[in-house]
Amino acid sequence: LRENNVPELPDGEFHNGMITRSNSTTARLHVAVALRHPNVKVIANALGAPPADLVDEIHHSGRLVAGLCGSVDHARRHAAAGVDIIVAQGGEGGGHTGYIGSMVLWPQVVAAVAPLPVLAAGGVGHGSQIAAALAMGAEGVWNGTLWLSTEESEMTDVQRRAIVAADSRDAIISRSLTGKRNRLLRSAWTEAWEKPEAPDPLPLPLQDLVAGEAVTRLETYPDANPAIHITPSGQVVGQITKVSKVADVMFELAEQYLEATDRLSALNARLQEA
Repeated sequence: LRENNVPELPDGEFHNGMITRSNSTTARLHVAVALRHPNVKVIANALGAPPADLVDEIHHSGRLVAGLCGSVDHARRHAAAGVDIIVAQGGEGGGHTGYIGSMVLWPQVVAAVAPLPVLAAGGVGHGSQIAAALAMGAEGVWNGTLWLSTEESEMTDVQRRAIVAADSRDAIISRSLTGKRNRLLRSAWTEAWEKPEAPDPLPLPLQDLVAGEAVTRLETYPDANPAIHITPSGQVVGQITKVSKVADVMFELAEQYLEATDRLSALNARLQEA
């Protein structure tokens, strides 16, 4: 941060590294906040199956629980915990991610947890990819990176510009943010942790505490140096070419989906004629 001229926070300023980050504590705090908002209809869980008492509490409030998974075993554990929706995220997805690609993972999870509905995630940024997910048995899709590039996202302008400029190879696996496999855009931050003299990232939640101050300083002073940023992103980033409004993205996805399904319908018609 010093080398990239990112200012320190004022004395006494609170930063993310000062938050107690045990998974159980954080999850319970998040659920407590979410349940105070009647418009919240679904609470999603990741990094392990949710505790049974939390699932019961959410269900008792009339909400649904979704569970993100990166393997069939993860999906089965979520199903056993009583979640209502499984989100199967292929390894090309952004943020915490596994090792199995979406084309392989999605149909495996669909078969393993049937009749639970499955949302397909990881590499979905175009309507044709939505059509492919539905063809493999998913009930819908879960987008991540696509929304980070929108005007309404909480990303800084530096992060949005980095997303638009990146290609798929720039979305690399790094443990520098939380200590677990995390797909981020390559930047001065990830490169610093890859240097031979750099320490190994600590396990979760300790690396989360280490990186917390950097996250806050980069959010506070995003224009200090555009070369350094911490931006979770999936490989689908290579398809994103501009910053758009959410509404425009939704319309584009719908149009692309219809184009893809129309093309498949025409192919099916030709096959039937043959």
